[in-house]
Amino acid sequence: QVQVVESGGGFVQPGGSLRLSCAASGRFFSIEGMGWYRQISVNERELVATITNEGRTNYGLSVKGRFTISRANANNTVYLQMNSLKPEDTAVYYCHLWTNNEDYWGQGTQVTVSS
Repeated sequence: QVQVVESGGGFVQPGGSLRLSCAASGRFFSIEGMGWYRQISVNERELVATITNEGRTNYGLSVKGRFTISRANANNTVYLQMNSLKPEDTAVYYCHLWTNNEDYWGQGTQVTVSS
């Protein structure tokens, strides 16, 4: 059974920072990459950032320059450092990981940016 567990969400004022963490555990083939998405509507999740085993990163346009993704391959953990947060960053953030033939999602962590 694979578990993907996020932590680090919360409430922050505009301009503030938060750091999200995601840890994956269980039986799965070699992870090819991990990343973060956020729910922007009932039926749509938006790319926030991804990082591959080789360290290649990809960011959504709305967060580029403000968010940084990093990964600790040894323990299947990925981090998202979020700076200069804006109210429009408010969302449930989901951790995602993929292997060569499967992908997994966490349960999500709420991030609220408000004054």
